[in-house]
Amino acid sequence: MTDDGRGPIEAATADLAAWLAGAAGAAVPVGPPGDGGAADGLTVWPLELRPARQTQGSAGRQAYRFQVRHLLAAAGPAALPRLDRVLAAAVTAGEPEVLLEAGDPGLWRAFGVPPRPALLIDVPAQVARPASVAPPVLRPLRLRQVGMRRLDGRVVGPEEQPLAAMRVELAGTPYATHTDAAGRFRLDGVPHDPEQPGRPVRLRLVGRGHTHTAEVDPADTDLVIVCAPPAR
Repeated sequence: MTDDGRGPIEAATADLAAWLAGAAGAAVPVGPPGDGGAADGLTVWPLELRPARQTQGSAGRQAYRFQVRHLLAAAGPAALPRLDRVLAAAVTAGEPEVLLEAGDPGLWRAFGVPPRPALLIDVPAQVARPASVAPPVLRPLRLRQVGMRRLDGRVVGPEEQPLAAMRVELAGTPYATHTDAAGRFRLDGVPHDPEQPGRPVRLRLVGRGHTHTAEVDPADTDLVIVCAPPAR
């Protein structure tokens, strides 16, 4: 919407009508040809919407751009000089874009009027996309460094049987290792937050055709993970 509450199509049509009045030397009413328009003059009517090339940028979401194609039709002998002045003004200024393609008989049958001299005029329009607003920061920004620690443990099966060659992954990170012949593993890169010392760490264990997950206490100095096969 524009500042005065008009939509983009309405605004584009009103701007074109104002420009046409100056170029033709007389007011140009907005309305379909033959529908109560000027008996001897020009009428302008939005005919269709056409896509336009969209632009991209880094400064937020760009507006959606399109073109409003208008039909400028002449009615009566007095309209021809005005149509000439509009065509000359548009060609001289290089805008708006004018096309001499309004001779389709089906177009005039749709309006219920005989064919007449006319121009197609494309007017650019756009719909602004609201920018996302970041929520206000209500608290002071705190930055603290989270350290890393080493996690040692064992992976066993039922009856404390060591499980070798099990892949041990730190969930959500690229860190992983494998258990040795005694089922032991050592995993580096485990986050350590001094303000949350008891926060559990999620591990993913893959091997023996199964995948297990476990939440462990990284401060546990005698960490044992039991991987029992799923019940059948």
